[in-house]
Amino acid sequence: MKEISNAELTILNLLWQRAPQSAQEIIEQLASANDWQDKTVKTLLNRLVNKQAIGFDKQGRAYSYYPLINQSEYQLKESESFIQRLFSGRVAPLVAGFAKQKKLTEQDVNELQQLIDQWKKDNPS
Repeated sequence: MKEISNAELTILNLLWQRAPQSAQEIIEQLASANDWQDKTVKTLLNRLVNKQAIGFDKQGRAYSYYPLINQSEYQLKESESFIQRLFSGRVAPLVAGFAKQKKLTEQDVNELQQLIDQWKKDNPS
């Protein structure tokens, strides 16, 4: 899949929350939040269609858009890419950085512990 820009990801996030949506619905949501013009949103929608990240159905003169890629799969792919580029594929330095900066909540720590416990259960030494 081609690289998705932050602006395009904003639209994709809207479609992951609720789909399908018309171009006008997307424009209305982004006009107030990001002060984007209609033409900007339509350009971003076209880019996402060309990248095969979203699809559309034509209903009369309107288009109804929906995601073609799964949110969790996209997040996993992007996370792996990020960790590979910045941390040579190691997760521990990333988590350690957040811990040192006190950016981890108690809920984060509990969720990480559950993941580690499950990993140990699934991968006995």
